Amino acid sequence: MKNLKIITSTTRPGRAGVAIEKWITEFAKSKSEFNVELLDLSVINLPLMDEPNHPRMQKYQHEHTKQWSTKINDADAFLIVLAEYNFGFPAPIKNALDYLFNEWMHKPVAFVSYGGVSGGLRSSQMLKQVVTTLSMMPITTQVNIPFFTKLIDENGVFQATEVIERSAEHTLYELKKWSNALSLMRSK
Repeated sequence: MKNLKIITSTTRPGRAGVAIEKWITEFAKSKSEFNVELLDLSVINLPLMDEPNHPRMQKYQHEHTKQWSTKINDADAFLIVLAEYNFGFPAPIKNALDYLFNEWMHKPVAFVSYGGVSGGLRSSQMLKQVVTTLSMMPITTQVNIPFFTKLIDENGVFQATEVIERSAEHTLYELKKWSNALSLMRSK
């Protein structure tokens, strides 16, 4: 069974996106053929890039980088739960991507983006430029959630609409197809 890593994009205390992270993680566990693991950047707590060597060399000096490398290397596909800050992606996800290079290569990535009126589309479009430079394959199908706070109930639970659930199912299906296809490129 292939491994799907769901990665958060923010570390801000009080972030509302936690409800979406929890929802998509449980949804993926119940609706996909992946082993699913949520990688919460606020828990992983990577400092700003502090490795002296270029990530291509994989000569990691710090234990936090070695642990991050192991988690990412183990993945066959990624789903990034992506906030939109000031029409762009949050700094923690860029920092997390920059820590590594080879571990990301030839793996598909999809987005569950959220925000105001744009539903995080500007953020995901900008981040696609970054992930393609890492030789990742951003799939075109994604989940966009505009005005997401209206879908979080009084208990802090995200209440997905039927359209959002269908979009998530299709995104997971596409991730599975791409992870199978790209596994040939990753085989040694």
